[in-house]
Amino acid sequence: MKKRNVINLIRYHEDRNESAFRNEAAEIARDFDANGDTQLAEYIMALISDANAFVPQAMEEGADFFDKMESSSVPLPLPQAISDDVTGICNAIAHNVGVNKFLFQGPPGTGKTVTARQIARIVARDLYRVDFNMVIDSKLGQTAKNIGRLFAQINSLRQPDRAIVLFDEIDALALDRVNQHDVREMGRATSALLRELDNMNEQVVLIATTNLYKALDKALVRRFDAVIDFGRYSREDLLGISEVLLSGLLQRFKGASRDMRLFRKIMSQMRELPHPGELENMLRTSLAFSKPDDSHDYLRRLYAQTCPGSSVTDLPKLRSQGFTVREMETLSGVPRSTISRELREVGDE
Repeated sequence: MKKRNVINLIRYHEDRNESAFRNEAAEIARDFDANGDTQLAEYIMALISDANAFVPQAMEEGADFFDKMESSSVPLPLPQAISDDVTGICNAIAHNVGVNKFLFQGPPGTGKTVTARQIARIVARDLYRVDFNMVIDSKLGQTAKNIGRLFAQINSLRQPDRAIVLFDEIDALALDRVNQHDVREMGRATSALLRELDNMNEQVVLIATTNLYKALDKALVRRFDAVIDFGRYSREDLLGISEVLLSGLLQRFKGASRDMRLFRKIMSQMRELPHPGELENMLRTSLAFSKPDDSHDYLRRLYAQTCPGSSVTDLPKLRSQGFTVREMETLSGVPRSTISRELREVGDE
């Protein structure tokens, strides 16, 4: 047993990472067994197999490489083209005829993982996410062996027709083999993954996500029945989604003003709107950091983010951006009569 094993045991215990704890304990047992201490190895295995020992919560029995995830009931608005593709995936799963491997590709924050959770809810299946930290190993050839063990566990799920397995950021395993420094080791892992995908139980649905689609091994991409592009958001899509996201957040921030027209005008000042994940973070932060006794403060904070370097007291600038006198009053805190007078004076000059 090495110092690394002890450190890992302590870390996994503190993190409450039960599957990793059991896996590390099993490795220690194998090490003792290899060194001739069979009784101690058997004792350790008996401890981690005992009903009173660590048992992964909400996991399939014997599954070391994936954990059960909760499906999502929080709606994520999607562009019509992506929504239609997601509906098609749900239909394919319902038919249960072996069209069961789907790749979601697109920039970060476009809703790939959230959509996988939504699909699990819609089709009433359990969702399991693969822990690549457990699969990838620095030992030569071990990653390929772990991939084999992972798929053995997937193929032996007790209810395969009720399971969806999520390979979140599959590029961690299968970047293009010819572009890697260690071609042989990456080749072994990717070849193992391709082989196992070909032999996967057709009743199990597999959804993979990637932010690095162009860097994926082309042979891997061909293994998927459909590739869904999550990068198809128009500016109008993102403006509409920002309103939906804000409406949901405002339910938690009761004192904040619900001025959707002013909000949309502020968001329209951005030359390039971020994708939904970043949008949500931007809105949540503006609301969370706003003054509790000022219902419009979050709008001023949003304006500062959408128009960096601009000030809500720069009335001529606000007018040039299309804000009405009423909206300027809301943003600047300056009375309408004063705003009208100052703008007239600027116009007279």
